[in-house]
Amino acid sequence: MNNRISTQNEPYRIDVEAGQAYFLCACGKSSKLPFCDGTHKGSDFTPTKYVAEKTAMVAFCGCQQSGNYPLCDGTHRTLNDN
Repeated sequence: MNNRISTQNEPYRIDVEAGQAYFLCACGKSSKLPFCDGTHKGSDFTPTKYVAEKTAMVAFCGCQQSGNYPLCDGTHRTLNDN
């Protein structure tokens, strides 16, 4: 079950470094989106860990519905704006 909170209807394009771990926000309240800042503490949310395989720009999912989460797969294009 996906209990992550959508933060935007497009990906976050971020430069990552090979071997570096990144923790992505699931609660939608981080001040450092798309990354976790610990705001979820005391809730049922937990961040998602992503380890970069290579140094490159990646597109992290903003809609939280990607079938390839935490990476964007374009699912946001099929969602209705509310």
